[in-house]
Amino acid sequence: MKRKSLFLGAALIIMLSIFLTACGGSNKESENKNGNKGTENADNGKKDYGIKFLSIATGGTGGTYYPLGGNFASMIQDATGIESNAVTSNASAENMALIKKKEVEVAFTQTDIATYASEGTMMFNGEKVDNVRGLGTLYPETIQIVTTSKSGIKSVEDLKGKSVSVGEAGSGTRANAEQILEMYGMTVDDVKARNLSFDDSTTGIQDGTIDAAFITAGTPTGAVEGLAATEDVVIVPLDADKIDALIDKYPYYAKETIPTGTYASVKNDIDTVAVQAMLVVQSDLTDDLVYDMTKAIFENTDKIGHAKGKLIKTENALNGMGIEIHPGAKKYFDEKGVSAK
Repeated sequence: MKRKSLFLGAALIIMLSIFLTACGGSNKESENKNGNKGTENADNGKKDYGIKFLSIATGGTGGTYYPLGGNFASMIQDATGIESNAVTSNASAENMALIKKKEVEVAFTQTDIATYASEGTMMFNGEKVDNVRGLGTLYPETIQIVTTSKSGIKSVEDLKGKSVSVGEAGSGTRANAEQILEMYGMTVDDVKARNLSFDDSTTGIQDGTIDAAFITAGTPTGAVEGLAATEDVVIVPLDADKIDALIDKYPYYAKETIPTGTYASVKNDIDTVAVQAMLVVQSDLTDDLVYDMTKAIFENTDKIGHAKGKLIKTENALNGMGIEIHPGAKKYFDEKGVSAK
């Protein structure tokens, strides 16, 4: 009887060991075809990236960043299994502050704003954001010097002494205006500077209270289209040598062309520059996570439900970057043979 009990006990131990082996070891080290190592969860087959939730700071609900952010959140969640969502904000500058405070993991911004933040200059003077890295640039935010044929302004030099909106105080547009004027040996003191919003700028041009305006936005820009409906709009071109000098000194700019017909009265291609809308991430996100996020976005641009999706291309994703790229994103673009142009 005693021997029978021992056999029964041993059998129970063996069965328990088999059960634990089958149910245990829920995490295992894995390596996918791209060489990304991580901890794979046996329950869902997804790697453990060290975070369970991911937020993307965008802009207002009526802008471009917010709907794009929703698309990107879905792509990232599908690829990584991390619950991801797009959150509204006041866009570029505020988003950099949210990254600094680690309130979001990913954010939309502009290449110039990202550079100011990482350097602690311009509107970030004394408030350097040192935990931000680039993921990729998306599409151009074009610098447009807008006027009308009746103003007689045909070149940047012609702005001297004229009433010109240089963007709202502390804005990226204001910095764009200062830097472009600098290339022509001018400052904002050489014009009668006004700090106006885009809508107020085009209204001012229409009613004659200002002569021209710097506007940094994706084209066609609604405020400029509205002006073009009643006025013979002129977009002032930048000279090729000035463009090269600008990009050489401020590498977050990229060459851009406003095509014929963008606005009703624009009969020729206009050479100018653009800063880029871009995605940035916290620097301490793992390389694996940022690699997989980058791959998810740039290999699914056909699924983006916004017109700007057509402009988001892997081959352009380093143009005008301006700040240090995250190693995970760099790995992806290196594999694709992508470099800044």
